[in-house]
Amino acid sequence: MTYHLDPELAAWAAALPKADLRDLSATREGERQTVASLPGYEAGNKLLVTDQVITGSPDVAVRTYVRAAEGDDTRPRPALIALHGGGFVFGGVHSMEPRARMLADLTGILVVAVEYRLAPEHPYPAGLEDAFAVLQWLAGSGAESLSVDPERIGVWGESAGGGIAAALTLLTRDRSGPALAAQFLDAPTVDDRLATHSMRTLTGTPMWDAANSPLSWEQYLGAAAAPGTAGVPLYAAPARAATADVAGLPLARVTTYDIDPTRDESLAYALKLMAAGVPTEIQHYRGAFHLAHMIPGTGIGARMLADTVAAVRNTFGV
Repeated sequence: MTYHLDPELAAWAAALPKADLRDLSATREGERQTVASLPGYEAGNKLLVTDQVITGSPDVAVRTYVRAAEGDDTRPRPALIALHGGGFVFGGVHSMEPRARMLADLTGILVVAVEYRLAPEHPYPAGLEDAFAVLQWLAGSGAESLSVDPERIGVWGESAGGGIAAALTLLTRDRSGPALAAQFLDAPTVDDRLATHSMRTLTGTPMWDAANSPLSWEQYLGAAAAPGTAGVPLYAAPARAATADVAGLPLARVTTYDIDPTRDESLAYALKLMAAGVPTEIQHYRGAFHLAHMIPGTGIGARMLADTVAAVRNTFGV
């Protein structure tokens, strides 16, 4: 299939490293090196960036970002829980560092990036439970210590992190946990069945290759169920949820990319939210590949990031 990439992104496509989940150690190290080689975000405001551990069973490490000027401000502020991508098996808080800094700098909200446990060492539901533990902390003792408004906490996830973010909205509702005010799902990985048109036809694409998807889901699901079978829980693969299951979830912004195997499952999930009456916005980028905003110096990438900032500001009124 011929891909019609944005010209600036096309210039990068061939140079991007190819992840191969059959060699997970090399993939993890390659991702770290790639992220480290990209330009950082230069904040216009001084930021307080803090690493801490949320004690529990087990402990969960987080990195928080907030403007220094707001660090001593006791007025409650909105917060976003940030969940990185990486096919459920690689990545970390470092993966979202520039964008977490950007959102804290330009919106004044608190961003909490989660170092959730990765498969295959820690398969489902480990990463999801880590995210839920952070939400409980942030809406409880963390809200007081960090001056967070517990009624204005959202979740933001990229790729696999977007899938966990979608699952978190379901899980906290069904457990009568802290309510989330919004979900920002960026190319969310939500469907283990791998049967969509984009997953079947968009192969060899930059940033995420559909060839990695079967192994990603196998490693994430572990002993819970085989991918594609009836036993896969909807908290693992939110696309499994019926329309009635997603009714009452928080407002959503779903970002999709034209040349991306996860495109159609993300769009289908957004449409399901709409059908259930969830206020939902879809932002689709023509000529773009998976998480193309990570590529520095492109006009389309700058527009994507500006759109994200605007969506967060509009959602939280900041």
